[in-house]
Amino acid sequence: MSLPTTHKRTFKGTVVSDKMQKTIVVRVDSMKVHPKYKKRYTVSKRFKVHDEKGQFHIGDVVSFVETRPLSRDKRWGVVYPILA
Repeated sequence: MSLPTTHKRTFKGTVVSDKMQKTIVVRVDSMKVHPKYKKRYTVSKRFKVHDEKGQFHIGDVVSFVETRPLSRDKRWGVVYPILA
């Protein structure tokens, strides 16, 4: 009998802060549509992401995945940088 596979959430966003040790703040933008007026608008959410080596800086685009809780706010880990 095999163990069930867990699907971890993955996001892509832009680094907006790298002032903490081993932690970066990543902004993820998404588009929403207003239910009545049908106008599109941008919604942003910020995530604290674990960066063990401190290799990412402001402006970098990174992909990150859900992990176990590392601190009160940090539950995400960097997978790899997105090369644009």
